[in-house]
Amino acid sequence: MTLQHAQKNRKPFAIAMLVVIAWIVITGIFGPLFGKLTSVQENNNSSFLPKGAEATLAADQIKDFSSQDSFNFPALVLFEGTFTPATLAAVSDHVTKVGDLTLADTTAKISDYLAPGQVISVFPAADGKALLAIIPLDGNAISKLLPNDEPVLPAAIEALREDIKPIAEANGFTPYVTGPGGLLGDLFGAFGSIDSTLLLTTLAVVAIILIFVYRSPVLWIIPLLSSLFALSTAGGIIYLLAKNDILDVDGQSQGILSVLVIGAATDYALLLIARYREELHFTDNRFVAMRAAYKGVWEPILASGSTVAISLLILLFSQLTNTASLGPIGAIGIVVSMITILTLLPALLLLFGRWIFWPRVPENDGDDHVLSGLWAKVANSIGKNPRKAWVITGVILLAFAATSTTLKTDGLGTVDSFTGNPESVVGQKILETHFPGGEGDPTQVVVDVNKIAAVTAAIRNAPGVTDVTPMLDGMLIPGQPTPEMKIVNGRAILNVTLNKVPDSVEAGNDIPKIRELAKGADSTALVGGTSAVYFDVRAANDRDNKTIIPIILLVITLILGLLLRSIVSAIVLLGTVVLSYFATLGVCALVFNHVFGFAGGDNSFPLFAFIFLVALGIDYNIFLMTRVREESTKIGTRAGVIKGVTVTGAVITSAGVVLAATFAVLGLLPLVPLAQLGFAVAFGVLLDTIIVRSILVPALVHEIGPKIWWPSKLQNK
Repeated sequence: MTLQHAQKNRKPFAIAMLVVIAWIVITGIFGPLFGKLTSVQENNNSSFLPKGAEATLAADQIKDFSSQDSFNFPALVLFEGTFTPATLAAVSDHVTKVGDLTLADTTAKISDYLAPGQVISVFPAADGKALLAIIPLDGNAISKLLPNDEPVLPAAIEALREDIKPIAEANGFTPYVTGPGGLLGDLFGAFGSIDSTLLLTTLAVVAIILIFVYRSPVLWIIPLLSSLFALSTAGGIIYLLAKNDILDVDGQSQGILSVLVIGAATDYALLLIARYREELHFTDNRFVAMRAAYKGVWEPILASGSTVAISLLILLFSQLTNTASLGPIGAIGIVVSMITILTLLPALLLLFGRWIFWPRVPENDGDDHVLSGLWAKVANSIGKNPRKAWVITGVILLAFAATSTTLKTDGLGTVDSFTGNPESVVGQKILETHFPGGEGDPTQVVVDVNKIAAVTAAIRNAPGVTDVTPMLDGMLIPGQPTPEMKIVNGRAILNVTLNKVPDSVEAGNDIPKIRELAKGADSTALVGGTSAVYFDVRAANDRDNKTIIPIILLVITLILGLLLRSIVSAIVLLGTVVLSYFATLGVCALVFNHVFGFAGGDNSFPLFAFIFLVALGIDYNIFLMTRVREESTKIGTRAGVIKGVTVTGAVITSAGVVLAATFAVLGLLPLVPLAQLGFAVAFGVLLDTIIVRSILVPALVHEIGPKIWWPSKLQNK
């Protein structure tokens, strides 16, 4: 290299060095904050409901019946086994003292998190084969953190399990900690692995794929490191927003953030590195090669990331705060990924030079290696008979799409949300054999005190109702006078016990009739409690599915039209991805119903699947069609399609495999909703990558010809 060239390269080298230093500083600030993200999670469905939901309005009035801002969130301890008066007394005496248990090696005690005005109580089953202890936890207090910054609820449930085991075994019982507290505690525990198991597994999977793609012992580190910088920075920003109550973060959104950022950042990195390697074959100067590569990829990366980010932001229209918050959480992750790959990655590649590609170092030989091989054969075969290609693939996709109507997404109770059988799930199922399913966690109806008798009579025979009793102003103690009914501001509460698990779909299905009957007797009646919360969440999800999906479709169409300067291509591309989406739902229906045997699916599944499948799936069409458009200006549309498929085939397929693998990792978490979403996105992305982008879209473009670019001037080429 001449002295003149060395001086010319000195400035971009210095800029690259400054960019890397800047990113090290940024990650040093936000990285430690990302490690705290789990500590600000909210995983309680009731905290996500809109203000106008009836369960929310009921909860606001129910709070008035407590002297503090709290609500009862019970943990149930089931002692299965035949009892005697002596064993009943022993268990009762022990359980009433669990408030003294300390949590997670801190000074905090369970008593610090009990609902005020409530006491721990033990009830025998009518069949004489079980005892049920009710631990009335304060729903607000358990959402806080312990002195060691760990969540309260999992620690409380773990302490209960360790403490009751000896007394249960000594008296011939098998103990289970279950109910809302136990189930949510195990849910917290499942989400707790997100910041370790999920992340490490995702990184390991991506590393293996990158090593296979690049066949280099070193190069794979650069994109993976860049994606880690992006994730740390995005996670730190989100932690600060959640800490200051600007965003709500739950376990699901944190898990999605990790796989979304790593998957998207790696995809963008693959595109940039592939174009950079291509350009290195035409110059000795890596800075010139990077400038040419950057010019070719910045627009599709920006368009792709913007499409995903904007689609995610449309989730802000959701009625549920956790769904609405996933929008900006995901959008922040995508935007940071784009910025990282368009700044840090080029800088790292320039600092290391050509040797980073070793042992397959690209030389300035003018040899466009990507114009031969497998993808050249695929592209040419499509060009010879495009109609046959798009008809066959279209029919196959339509056949799968037809089965999407059998997908069950009417809701999923907490018991059915685990892929395994944690103690809380086993205990809940056993509890139903000895007690009414809603025992210890009743549906609560707030009524006018003058309408108590009328409302009680109206709802007593409602579907699923086994008992209706008013809330008393004090505990009912055998041998003592019965306390009076508790009345606040002329209102009273009727505790309605259902014969089903409170957070099950079946219990939620009973709520509309209970509300109808209650309001018929008292127009001011409000029905709340766990079953009502789950029903209102399902109703909000149904509304979101019907309103948000059409908005996203419109926005993506506009972005594609602006990017490709064509209305026809935007409609064609969107149509293929929507077809792919329904085909994926059809495959999901077959697999979920007949292979995995899931009880059902969360009714937010169609929306989340749509967001990631359509927004991410359109990425590969953007990567392909921007290159086809670039080539079409030089050699014509039909030749441009063949060239576009040939030169992008390997990199887009690699990107699809990476993204599919990252989302498939969600299946490691023992939670049905995440396993379903992981499978759907993984399968759907591969379908988009291998079938839609490789065969269907090129065949349609080849068939339509230059008119695909209407109304731009390119339609004449």
